[in-house]
Amino acid sequence: MKEYLLLFRNASAQDGYLATLQDTSEDMPKWQAWIGNIAMQGKLVHTAPIEYAASLVSKEAIIEGPHKEANTVLVSGFLICKADNLEEVQQWSKTCPILKYPNSSVEIRPLIPFLTS
Repeated sequence: MKEYLLLFRNASAQDGYLATLQDTSEDMPKWQAWIGNIAMQGKLVHTAPIEYAASLVSKEAIIEGPHKEANTVLVSGFLICKADNLEEVQQWSKTCPILKYPNSSVEIRPLIPFLTS
């Protein structure tokens, strides 16, 4: 099985996420069921939401705040899973709770294992 990184992208407000506390509490059972389905198959490696606070470090400077795309979309969470193929991960991703929000998406990136010897 190969490992995949799923990056959850969502639009943001000026200084925080768009989702309200009510959105978060309403969405939590959906996230638990969605992640639970992957976990019950023994294919969940790790997952976590990401705090809004961030630092961007380049050779020239350190900038406080998360990287946002031009339309204010940023990474808000991630999941690492194992799957037999990319198509399996794409099917899970099509039902991800993040997709209810405008401008949201799930980016799937296959992970490359480091050679150990």
